[in-house]
Amino acid sequence: MHRAARWTAPSRRSVATSKVLGYLESRKNLTGGALGLVGLVLTFTGVAGPYWPVVVAGLYGAGALIAPPERPAPPAFPDPSAQLDAVREDFGKLGGYLTGVDLPPGPAARLTELTDLLAALLEPGWVAAALARDPEGVHALSRAVRQDVPEAVDAFVRTRWWTRLTPGTEPPEVHLERQLSLLREEAERLASALREAEARRQETHTRYLEDRQQ
Repeated sequence: MHRAARWTAPSRRSVATSKVLGYLESRKNLTGGALGLVGLVLTFTGVAGPYWPVVVAGLYGAGALIAPPERPAPPAFPDPSAQLDAVREDFGKLGGYLTGVDLPPGPAARLTELTDLLAALLEPGWVAAALARDPEGVHALSRAVRQDVPEAVDAFVRTRWWTRLTPGTEPPEVHLERQLSLLREEAERLASALREAEARRQETHTRYLEDRQQ
């Protein structure tokens, strides 16, 4: 029988060694060492005189103080283009889920309008590239695909079952159709914002060409 490997904490000596090596490679030590060498040069040329240890130590300390601090690299998060690829994949999964849901004609029509618009916004190419420049738009699209649409449809399916047991209550498709209409309006606002951004780019290029003629 194999025994599980036991984790052992690093020794104090290894931790201290790592800290020492880290400081030796740091910007503070390198900058201080460079100025310390300047102090040695001044010593050899006779400028520092009998106070050369103070001069060398002072220059080293000054270099260590003026050196920029170590800056850890920020975490690498996926860019909007990579996020869109993931949303596009989830949109395909959403489509598979929706094909298995039986909807009344009204909500089904609203859902088709919404998914057609979402598919157009997620289409690979220059449209997706324009969307990738709008992080808020990417977030809104992701929320619609991963949360809003599946939640609206699932709530309808669950409520419809209870409605069959309690006839005379408000049909659940009323809420579903309204929810899908609101989501479509939200997607249309996103599409309008992208169109306006492209229009501003076009106007900017026109002004640039006009200014070149002056």
